[in-house]
Amino acid sequence: MDLVVGVDAGGTASRAVVATLDGAIVGRGAAGPGNPLSGGVSAASAIGVALRSALSGCDPSRVAGGVLGVAGTSVVTNPVIADAFEAMWFSLGLRCPMRIVGDVVTAFAAGTPSPSGAALIAGTGAVAARLNDHAVIAVADGFGWLLGDEGSGRWMGLQALRSAVRDWPSTLAGLVAAHAGVTSADALIHWAQGLPFPAIDGLAPVVCAAARAGDPDAERITTAAAGQLLATLDQVAEPGAPVVLAGGLLAAETPVRESVLAALRTGHATVGTSTDPAAAAAWLAARPLSALSPPALHTALLG
Repeated sequence: MDLVVGVDAGGTASRAVVATLDGAIVGRGAAGPGNPLSGGVSAASAIGVALRSALSGCDPSRVAGGVLGVAGTSVVTNPVIADAFEAMWFSLGLRCPMRIVGDVVTAFAAGTPSPSGAALIAGTGAVAARLNDHAVIAVADGFGWLLGDEGSGRWMGLQALRSAVRDWPSTLAGLVAAHAGVTSADALIHWAQGLPFPAIDGLAPVVCAAARAGDPDAERITTAAAGQLLATLDQVAEPGAPVVLAGGLLAAETPVRESVLAALRTGHATVGTSTDPAAAAAWLAARPLSALSPPALHTALLG
């Protein structure tokens, strides 16, 4: 038995990796959303599709272990969901242990070989967590758009809408209106009342691009987003501990990431970026089985 599997499953997609114990990736697969909180038993099916694709050409009896980083782990203890995950695992011919961890754990592991530190994740939502030995021990925010997720992509989209209607007309207002497909403040207000969340979320890159171009309203939003995220991180992070940045706003080159990085580099030992959570899940599975040291194995799998 010389292989492991790793999975990163969230509300958008499921990604799977098959790797050797010395850190070579030999298979990848992808499928639809794998969040059991929103998808129920269909999440197990999506993860199974991703794993089956990754395992193509591999003998499943060679797999010694697997880690699944899953959003919505709180419902995996539900007997119906748990049975669906177990049935999926066995249908693939896997007889090794399956360990399910939160997607925060795999996001953190994708950015550092250290077992302890903090993760700051900002995409559609926003959350920070402190980890000890790859276990989450404290969490800040992650409350959803209505109650929190401050500094997230959706938060930025809502701020852009507010700025547009309050300061109409402005350069940013014109960009927001064009994104929404309207030509007046009244029409934009009506459009926003429908809460078209995917389109609202899509305003975050519009704001980032405008900030890059020097628009002052957009710059205020990106600066405020970075400040909100740093405040969230401060609730859980310990001085000098590693920090990993994850999610679309912080893993990609955005003005928000740049502001957060500039602030963090003065107070933390290392700042990493979560690049491949599925490979990180495979690293977590291989770590106790590999002859390589955890840092060397991490480098082999994640660079």
